[in-house]
Amino acid sequence: MINWRIIWKIIGQLLFIEAGLLALCMLMSFLYQEDDTPAFFIAVVATIIGACLMQYAGRGSSNTMYRRDSFLVVTLVWIIFSSFGAIPFVVSGYVPNITDAYFETISGFTTTGASLIDDVERLPHALLFWRSLTQWVGGLGIVFFTIATLPSLVGGSVKVFSAEATGPMRTKMHPRLSTTGRWIWGIYSTLTIVCAICFYFEGMGAFDCANYAMTVTATGGFATHNASTGYFHNPAIDYTAILFMFLCGTSFTLLYVTLFKHKFREFLRNAEFRLYLTVVVVATLAILGILMVDCSYDFWSALRSSLFQVVSFVTTTGVFNDDAGQWPHITWVILSVCMFIGGCAGSTSGGFKCVRGVMLIEMVRNEFKRLVHPNAVLPVRVGGMTVPFQKQLSLVAFIVMYFGLCLFTYFIMIITGVDSTNAFTISLSCASNVGPTLGLEIGPTMSWNILPDLVKWLLSLLMLMGRLEILSVVVLFTHSFWRDK
Repeated sequence: MINWRIIWKIIGQLLFIEAGLLALCMLMSFLYQEDDTPAFFIAVVATIIGACLMQYAGRGSSNTMYRRDSFLVVTLVWIIFSSFGAIPFVVSGYVPNITDAYFETISGFTTTGASLIDDVERLPHALLFWRSLTQWVGGLGIVFFTIATLPSLVGGSVKVFSAEATGPMRTKMHPRLSTTGRWIWGIYSTLTIVCAICFYFEGMGAFDCANYAMTVTATGGFATHNASTGYFHNPAIDYTAILFMFLCGTSFTLLYVTLFKHKFREFLRNAEFRLYLTVVVVATLAILGILMVDCSYDFWSALRSSLFQVVSFVTTTGVFNDDAGQWPHITWVILSVCMFIGGCAGSTSGGFKCVRGVMLIEMVRNEFKRLVHPNAVLPVRVGGMTVPFQKQLSLVAFIVMYFGLCLFTYFIMIITGVDSTNAFTISLSCASNVGPTLGLEIGPTMSWNILPDLVKWLLSLLMLMGRLEILSVVVLFTHSFWRDK
């Protein structure tokens, strides 16, 4: 049976944290003396009431949490957080359509970065900051953020963390999960602060620094300007963004081992990081050559644009300094591959994850060996660790579900009148939590506002599935999840 009381209790406690974040934005709105202050006040009050109701529903709950409870609570947390987080957009009138407001908010929390707002520069400061804050909190996970800051709030935290964490394999840096959480969030916060400082000395204003630093390190992509980082026309800002996107697309466990354990050779020894680096280098060189030959870019402009877009797509950040939608179609194929592969497990990036790529390569290699030596025992190894057969089956299931959901979404969009190129790249973008797409109507520089409401709700679900690794959400739709004891 599902332990509903513990689920409502945890969600209620987490909503108090969201109310605090909304209150911070309300204070910012008050200081800027802009017209969205009442909207944030209503959002804070509504969220607190929701939290109290959840706490009341969960009164007297036990602290026992089973695995199915963890899958359900994580999915509900992301859905409910997005629902309350959409209130400021609707009440303020800047995004009056509930569908659009919910899409914008869940796009933020899942760090997808797809936006329905055609002109973000018309938004008041607090709403812009709220968009960035949703991405920063969602970068490493809403529940994981709570485990790191207030571990006592989440009962059964190990199970909940496993349901929310990215990647097929879990690596703990410390026996206590709360300590691991604090280390990872410490690294994450440090990267964000250093990124903001770099942006400031490169010419950004303080407000832009805070927003771009949060969305870049969260690999989310929301911007305070319609032209994203291209607004600044500053190579230093572009290369700084490239560096921090790349670092945050790397496993935070690997960053911890390198920075605090001084094991610098681990970077090059790590099979997942080597694949990640190889994808970035090969894709950049390929697009660089195409831009120089077909688009008459000079070397430095081609290098800057190609490297920026490749890192942005492979880390699923989605910021842009050039309009890749105007590039030759072959570059779209390369960027789509980057979009699919994604960054490393245990990072803020989305996508298939490079560690799965390494596992898949090893499995294919073993199959070729098995054709020659049918009786050989050939374990799949990643980073010196043997991958259990169950994990290999999970990888196959993940691939099937990933492409199955993308194809389903693709067909639904075709039926509703979306053109084929956009339908393909939009479904891939949402499943990988990238944000920008590659098409003529909805490209990297355009909003998604022309999509039908039905498609927006479907994409909202797909973004959530992509962020929670698909299987963690799909299992909720199975008969056995609700019936088996």
